[in-house]
Amino acid sequence: MSNEKMFVEREPYKAKDGNTYFSYFIKGVIRGKEVKIQIAPPNKDTDFGGYTVLDIVFGDSNVAELVVTPYEMKDEAGNIRTGNTYGVRNVDETGEVYECKIKPFRTSDKALIKMLIG
Repeated sequence: MSNEKMFVEREPYKAKDGNTYFSYFIKGVIRGKEVKIQIAPPNKDTDFGGYTVLDIVFGDSNVAELVVTPYEMKDEAGNIRTGNTYGVRNVDETGEVYECKIKPFRTSDKALIKMLIG
């Protein structure tokens, strides 16, 4: 993984119900192909407040820092499983840090973020 900071962006879209919402994504280039990796709150299907938390983290900005945290777990059989968890972070003008967890939106987004981060 590169030491270069990566960012999550958001942009508004108008839904079929006429309301405006935000889509959240990471832009990158993998093997010369531009990709847009969609992200979501960790429990997007059951915790609808997750998008409110994302809105608070982003505040008035449309960009927040991507936070990648590696993990390693050992199961009862002694097998080691490794991976990354993801989050977004923003710091306001007073120095207050706002952060929350995120996850890739679809299985294909999971594969793309793994390729992008390395």
